[in-house]
Amino acid sequence: MSQPYHAVAAWRAAGEAGDAAAAVAAFSPEVTLVSPITEQFAFHGRQQVRDLLEVALAAIDGITYTDQVAEGRTVALFYEAHIGDRRLYEAQRLRLAADGLITEITLFIRPLPALTRLMTRLGPELARRNKQPGLARLIPLAAGMLHSMADSGELHIMPRAAPR
Repeated sequence: MSQPYHAVAAWRAAGEAGDAAAAVAAFSPEVTLVSPITEQFAFHGRQQVRDLLEVALAAIDGITYTDQVAEGRTVALFYEAHIGDRRLYEAQRLRLAADGLITEITLFIRPLPALTRLMTRLGPELARRNKQPGLARLIPLAAGMLHSMADSGELHIMPRAAPR
């Protein structure tokens, strides 16, 4: 690669700026984004990934990349942000094409309540964009119950299991 990791730098800058349109410039035309929420589907191509990023970047505040590790055409990025009043930590595995553009993005999010809150915010808007208004109304109910359980466990149950 003549300009190593130029697309990664553009991806990071776009994420921190909350700019989905700028992120697209870092993508290979056949980019795939593997969902951190479900294994049931992935997002394929620049337009599908852009649609997801528009929704996600509107829901996630204050993205600050903290670390980058690279080996060849694989890059691991880590950032911290907020979704509402919750801290969110994300790890990203990027795979680069021979031209240096991003061809695959796999996301990992923690803690669980941040992920479930993200589900409640992304799911309805993505369903609306897919012209599924009934599903857009159902997702907040299902994801809301899951978020309530995860949040309650995080705040009230898991602290009791902390090392002493």
